[in-house]
Order: sequence, then C-alpha cells, then structure tokens
Amino acid sequence: MPTIPPEEPDNGHVSRLVSRRRMLLLSGAAGAVALSGAGTVANAADRDTAAVGTLDAVKAAAFKSSACMSLTAEQIEGPYYLDYELFRKNVVEDRTGIPLLLVLRAVDSATCKPLRNSAIEIWHCDASGVYSGYTQNGNGGGGGTPPGPPPSGTPTAPPDGTGGPGGPGGGGGGHATPTDDLTWLRGIQMTDHQGFVTFRTVFPGWYAGRAVHVHTKVHTGGTRTSDGYTGGRTCHTGQFYFSEDAVKATGTIAPYSANTVTRVTLDQDSIYPGTGTRGGLLKLVYDKRHIERGVIGSLTMAVDPTATNNGEGSPGGGPAPTASPSPSA
Repeated sequence: MPTIPPEEPDNGHVSRLVSRRRMLLLSGAAGAVALSGAGTVANAADRDTAAVGTLDAVKAAAFKSSACMSLTAEQIEGPYYLDYELFRKNVVEDRTGIPLLLVLRAVDSATCKPLRNSAIEIWHCDASGVYSGYTQNGNGGGGGTPPGPPPSGTPTAPPDGTGGPGGPGGGGGGHATPTDDLTWLRGIQMTDHQGFVTFRTVFPGWYAGRAVHVHTKVHTGGTRTSDGYTGGRTCHTGQFYFSEDAVKATGTIAPYSANTVTRVTLDQDSIYPGTGTRGGLLKLVYDKRHIERGVIGSLTMAVDPTATNNGEGSPGGGPAPTASPSPSA
C-alpha cells in the first residue's frame, strides 16, 4: 500500500501547480499566511471566541441538527473547476481577505449516518472576484464596464462555459480553458468519523452575474493515495451561499471595498435555488460589529453516496442521479 504523504504546504511560497506530485513532495514547507487587515482564521477564532463562536460548538450544532435531512440540491459545476486534488485544510496561500473557516459535514440521506473517509472539495474566487487558474479572465469584463445582473432565469455564461466578455459567470455548462497554473482557494479533505472537514480560507468576493458563493463536490467510494483521490464517484456537486447581511458587511472592508463590479444579491442570483440550507445557504457565526475578525460558516450536506452527480445539468437542478459508479472528477 502506498504511503500517504503529510498534508500539503499551506503557504504562499507554493502558489503555482507545477504538478500534483511535486506539491506532495513539498509537504515539508512551513508557514501560516498573514491576511491583510485580519489574523488567520485560527487566530481570529481563538482570540475572540465570544464573537465568532468555537469550532467545537459549531460542530456540535451541526451534529445535532443533521439527523435526517432531505437531499441537498444538486447544482452546476460551472466552468472553473480544476481537479487538482490538493489535500490541505488551509487553501489561502497568498490571498488577502476576511478569514473564513468552513465547517462542512456529509451524511447519507437514506441512513442519516455520517459519510466517513469520503472527500469534500471546495473552490471559489478571491476577494476581488477572480479564480485561480483563470486570472486572465478577470472578474467582469476583461477591463471593460462590468455588466449588471442578468434578467431572472437567464444563464450567466454562454453555453460553451467560457464566461464570455462578462467575466467568469460561474454558470453554464462546459469547461473554460485555464489561463495560468495558480492554485489558491482550492482544496480537498477526507471526512473524519463524524463526516466533518474544515477549511481555512477567505470570504469570497463577487464577480459579474453571480451572488457570492463557494463551489463544492463530495466524492465517495474512492481512496486517498499518493496521487490524490482514486476511484469512486462524485456523488454531489453544489454551491454554498452567504446571507445578504454578511456580504454587505464585507463591502466596506479592504480588499472587498475596491471591487467595483455590480454585485448580484442572493435573491437576484439565477442559480441559487432559494431553498435555504437545502440549497446551500451557510449558517454563519461572526461578530456583527466586526466581521473583519473572522467568520465561521457551516453546513451539512445530505447526499446519496451511490449516485453520480457531476454538476453538468441545469442551474439549481443538476443531472438525474444514477447508481452506477464512475471515476471521480
């Protein structure tokens, strides 16, 4: 059996994906990332637990509230997914922004039991609305005047998934061609015996045509090896969303305050299904007076571990589940 390497480096020195295998070899690199205007997520939570809550309390609440749930809504993958399979808890690298600790849990919707030794993956844009791997696409127009939000129900990207002249879009089918080999704000973790993973990241910004969101995939039936995650299937593809109050609170804080793109609210978003927790709306804990100190976002995903949902369907719907296994994305 191959030896599983330690967690990959969580610092800005490794900001380019030369190859997944080289990243694994660099796992001895050290370092915590200093964020502009705020400490790391861990520091924020430890320093002001009365304001942002504690990780144990958030996990306990998630455990208590996730006994049996309806299936979490399947949503589209969007054009900016990259299957780098970077196993790490801290995905920040050199990005600045408000510290965000994501506490995620996966449970079997039929048995209500936690999905152990499964993989939860996330990726999202930075505070300025740009995705790693696609920095040349910008956040809304390639230097031109960013468009406003699309009419209700209108796809936010052309059918080819390139994002078009309006920037990333994050909707639509297809897959855009990467413009660089950057890797920030992307990562994957194996769930523990209670189905939990945690990610240290930064609060996402916004770009043309979409509300603030984080993408996710849940992979089951495979194993972690020295090459990444092998075998199994992608049983869930979804997106996480943030309350309007929290997003508005970030707008006056650097670097978010420098983002001049017209922001789409949650109610205006053409992909968010409007179903609260089932649709990916995160439960947030933060100091309402000082959101810059950090945010904890949590959500339990109820999924069918035998299904295959690669996120290639229509907004808010996704493809019909199937019981046949397929390679993990």
